Amino acid sequence: MTARVAGAALVVGTAVALSAAAPALAQPRAAGDQATVSVLHGVPGLTVDVYAGDKELIPDFKPGTLTDPMKLDAGSYDIKVFKDGEGPDGTPAIEKTVDVPAGANATLVAHLTADGKPALDAFVNDTSKVPAGKARLTVRHVAAAPAVDVRADGTPVFKGLENPKEAKGEVAAGTVSADVVLAGTDTVAIGPAELNLAEGTNTVVYAWGSAQDKNLALKTQTLTGMHSAPGGVPAGESGQAAAHNESLPLGALSLGAVSALAAAGLLLRLRASAR
Repeated sequence: MTARVAGAALVVGTAVALSAAAPALAQPRAAGDQATVSVLHGVPGLTVDVYAGDKELIPDFKPGTLTDPMKLDAGSYDIKVFKDGEGPDGTPAIEKTVDVPAGANATLVAHLTADGKPALDAFVNDTSKVPAGKARLTVRHVAAAPAVDVRADGTPVFKGLENPKEAKGEVAAGTVSADVVLAGTDTVAIGPAELNLAEGTNTVVYAWGSAQDKNLALKTQTLTGMHSAPGGVPAGESGQAAAHNESLPLGALSLGAVSALAAAGLLLRLRASAR
């Protein structure tokens, strides 16, 4: 997807290898079952180092980069984000205590608030079964920008989405032309671009960057394995089957399938540290 402002291209994402960094999280404060966690850097113009406590987790983390999923023990993690080379003894740009619940599939996002301040938010990714022939589309607003509408083929499907909220719904699998406009207007902020929504997947789209600095962009994350057998009824559990790439006509998002914005979508509890 190409951003109209600054002509920024949709980043399809170079994964960061985390195998060397994984030992940094080997001993959380409260051990238990594991969770699957990815990390997205959505603060433009700033390369950072991410620490868990005093141990480096992700070095030289560049804007627009989404890590590969990694397995972490459930528990509490003191996450600190430093300007590249300034940790662990300097003052972090962002610091939050993140509670990772057992069994969750989550994405931790370092981003800007609507008024341009660094922030850290966590989103639980919906890996429940998707009906046969369908795909799930999730949109997350993590940009320094006002409320937006998300359109599919020119029709608003998610309205009034605010930072740091999310909305989601189920669609017929296929390709859709999507763009992001300022809420209640036809003023395009990002896009249009084509999204390939494969059957049995959850495509997560992040709007990130800064409207004022004219570097708004999109990042996509694709979760697979949620395919349901034809005629099957979604059971709500994590899917195990491989996703199909069959292209089917795309229908409009069902209003009944759209989630409430954010509140119910965040199962990871973030609390500001006492720092």
